[in-house]
Amino acid sequence: MIGVFDSGIGGLTVVKTLQKKFPKANFLYLGDVARMPYGNKSAATVVEYSREITRYLVASGAKLIVIACNTASAFAADALREEFSMPIVDVIAPAVREARRIGGKGKQKNKKIAVLGTRGTIASGAYQKGLPGDTLALACPIFVPLVEENYAGTKEGKAVVAHVLRPLPKKNIGTVILGCTHYPLLRSEIAAAMPHAKLVDSSAVASDVAAFIKLNPDITKGDRSKLEVVVTDRTEHFEKMAGKILGKNIKFKVIAPEELNK
Repeated sequence: MIGVFDSGIGGLTVVKTLQKKFPKANFLYLGDVARMPYGNKSAATVVEYSREITRYLVASGAKLIVIACNTASAFAADALREEFSMPIVDVIAPAVREARRIGGKGKQKNKKIAVLGTRGTIASGAYQKGLPGDTLALACPIFVPLVEENYAGTKEGKAVVAHVLRPLPKKNIGTVILGCTHYPLLRSEIAAAMPHAKLVDSSAVASDVAAFIKLNPDITKGDRSKLEVVVTDRTEHFEKMAGKILGKNIKFKVIAPEELNK
């Protein structure tokens, strides 16, 4: 089983990609809805929440942990790797590798890379550390509520995204990293605002998961992929958004945050 977690619903975009790539793997997803968003929490708090969730996923049988949250990847990945023996995959390193690959060829060559993310992710510098020194980083805190309030795919949402991205020198940017798992849900709006750039998102994590599965083929011995979703708070909004992301209605198990360590 592969354990995946995020502060809320955005990580389901990662799960959707992984299910397509690995149709015989089983997934356990935990969305920490009760304590979202992580983007405005301190690093220490994000690390503690991530530890609690990882312990739960490991106790539930996960053999690989995917941190499908950019803020948790930035603040907690190293701490989790020190504490847990199984592989811990974050969404930042694969996206950085993919952005560097794209930026090294074709029309994107010699153009700049831009990173879009929450305030916490951008302030951490986690993406910038692995990218060229002239990389541009822009905090887009309004993008998450834009998705959460169902403005993705609307003219109003497109206008807000265009306004937020206005400061970027669009013609000089060849690659844009969507540094939040919510942002792929605004992919068309971001693409419209950045017409000269190729977009890289957290789905790049599939390459690291593939490397793990190659060494552990037993994890894909099932007939077809199964997904279990656990949340720390159940809301009608989460259910609707989950159905929209996955293209189907799914059942949820609800546990209180304090139950994660039991």
